Amino acid sequence: MSEATGNRRRTLAVVSGGNFVQLGARFLLGPLVPFVLTDLSTSESWMGLALTGLWATYALTQFPSGVLADRYGERRLLVAGLVGTVVGTALLALAPTFPVYALFVLVLGVGTGLFFSPATALLSRLFDERGGALGWLTAAGALAGVAYPAVAGFVGSAYGWRVAMGLGAVAVAPLLLATLWLVPRLEPARPDRRFAAALDLGRIRGLLGRPGVAYTTVLAVVVSFTFQAVSSFLPTFLVQFRGLDEGTAGVAFGAVFALSAVAQPIAGRVSDAVSRDLALAASVVVAASGLTVLLVVPGTVGTVAGVGTLGVGIAWPGVLQARFVDQFSEAERGYGFGLARTTYMFLAAPGSVVVGALAEAVGWTIGFGVVVGLLCCALVALAANHLLDLGL
Repeated sequence: MSEATGNRRRTLAVVSGGNFVQLGARFLLGPLVPFVLTDLSTSESWMGLALTGLWATYALTQFPSGVLADRYGERRLLVAGLVGTVVGTALLALAPTFPVYALFVLVLGVGTGLFFSPATALLSRLFDERGGALGWLTAAGALAGVAYPAVAGFVGSAYGWRVAMGLGAVAVAPLLLATLWLVPRLEPARPDRRFAAALDLGRIRGLLGRPGVAYTTVLAVVVSFTFQAVSSFLPTFLVQFRGLDEGTAGVAFGAVFALSAVAQPIAGRVSDAVSRDLALAASVVVAASGLTVLLVVPGTVGTVAGVGTLGVGIAWPGVLQARFVDQFSEAERGYGFGLARTTYMFLAAPGSVVVGALAEAVGWTIGFGVVVGLLCCALVALAANHLLDLGL
């Protein structure tokens, strides 16, 4: 193995580890929802609104982080994102009331939002096999969905949710140091980039209006809505609808993302070798099947089969990011990907509040049934692109 290859792999490992801890900080929130609902005397609807705020601020940060990465280099933004993750998570651990908790959720959204677009841009510059590299990046985030809920469920039950949040802040420190030490300082892709030019409405419309970008954005809104609903409320759903205790629900939630972590690199390689859309379609079908099983098949068999199938199905993140990156030139990637990511994540941000409000008003069958319906719409769009040869 050449030195250059070794350096690229080391960078991939460190950046993926950074994604593990920044996404893990957000994964802490879902398993701790039952504890926070009781301790801070709030409802599923208000909690859903707070978590929607998390995803909205996270989404709105993607575009400026991409612009700043183009101008100042990706490494600086990776460091800023990890620092922001520490600050937001630590503040949440200290929140005395639910309104303050909701405010600190927004801080966490901004902090973590600085990381992913620069990470994607950096790895896209270093690797020709983008689907595979970005599959590992997103798989590390899925692994966070294994480790963090399991720890959160145990620590939350034994020592309280505040201690669990505090541990999330501590976990970032090693990756922050590794990023400072091991991630290379590449020359900025566009050191002349200015926010005034970046905010030119004509250019924004031109990028987002490209048929391939617009089509990918629609797909991304649907699967991101699904991801937010699952990451925010799956543990609560398993407690209230399937009758599991909080600890078992945390383990099941972790199992979903353990399987997702295995599936994502495989989906990324399939997308590189065969087709982005084939990998996306397979992922959507399996995820929708898993949610359906959880909703309609009773007992332990339904829980195990639904959790397992859903976990394998959530394999789309790396494929989706690669599909976006394919639409932009190297000079456009930080700016274009950040813009697209802000757009689709902001549009999908209501996933938490919609599912939470529906679950409170009419039950979990309707709440997650809406998610299944949206996934079916995405599958129809993928099939239309293939069967009608739209070239999107």
